[in-house]
Amino acid sequence: MNLLLAIDWALLIEKLILIAIIVFASLGIALYTTFAERKVAAVLQDRPGPNRAGPFGLFQPFADGLKLIMKEEIIPNTANKSLFILGPGLAMTAALMSCAVIPWSSHIELFDRSIDLQIADINIGILYVFGVVSMGVYGIMIGGWASNNKFSLMAALRGASQAISYELAMGLALIAVLMISGSLSLKTIVEQQMGPGQLWNVAYQPLGFLIFFICAMAECNRTPFDLPEAENELNFGYHQEYSSMKLGFYLFSEYINMIMSSAIMACLFFGGYDIPFLNESTLAPNVAAILGVLALLTKIAIFIFVFMWIRWTIPRFRYDQLMNLGWKTLIPLALVNMLATGAVILWHQG
Repeated sequence: MNLLLAIDWALLIEKLILIAIIVFASLGIALYTTFAERKVAAVLQDRPGPNRAGPFGLFQPFADGLKLIMKEEIIPNTANKSLFILGPGLAMTAALMSCAVIPWSSHIELFDRSIDLQIADINIGILYVFGVVSMGVYGIMIGGWASNNKFSLMAALRGASQAISYELAMGLALIAVLMISGSLSLKTIVEQQMGPGQLWNVAYQPLGFLIFFICAMAECNRTPFDLPEAENELNFGYHQEYSSMKLGFYLFSEYINMIMSSAIMACLFFGGYDIPFLNESTLAPNVAAILGVLALLTKIAIFIFVFMWIRWTIPRFRYDQLMNLGWKTLIPLALVNMLATGAVILWHQG
């Protein structure tokens, strides 16, 4: 009874509503990101793209989703059934969990309450993101192994080794940003970039951002780093034996990872919900919050477009080239960047 009395029910309801809004918004954005990708590909290839389902083809994502739901669900006889089901669920859950620490804007004021537009502002937010992203690799590994298919297993091994290789360079690039900000909280990092006379972190860490962006593409299995899904080499990659919504979960998790990676890069290097050349403190809190959400979504949309542009422009690396880039180029560059950042900080303090 004492525990029930100690719970702030209003805060709990606020967080549950915020979780529902962010999860359903992420799924909706991921749904239409698939449509945007097909349209971007069509423009780059000088063709119309999907244009039959609804006006301008706007209902095409719903048609694709309905097709996945209506398809027969097949589990191979030789597969490990429990792990076969767990794999796509784990990949989707890990993708959605990463949104918990992203600050979507400052706060809104409703019913005499100040509501933060962030599910959880924990002081180790970046470590939480890295932990959750690492969990997503298990979804790929489990799905590839449980399928009992040699091509799926080979693709899963590729995905695991690729994630290990590029998470090292990503972490080293991130350390340089943390040395500047002195905090692991994403909200604190964003607020520091919004301070008077402060520039976005990309101005101080251009090399760190470039390394982080390349590693984010590899983490999301996006071309030219989509070796775990290399159709012309491994048939259909780690989800070759999947059908219906299990396949849909793998495909959606890739797009949600892309959205969340874009949001994290915007927060770390581009001021998050900061609006350039505008002093948000002069605005009403609710107006500033809405404009902040729109600013962050705009930055995410720009990153997603760049992801798509690269996919339909640059060919896929060979696997040895992928490993060489990660271990022999990105990791040494990230180490040099980290040491140079530390030297500059010490010089300023001295």
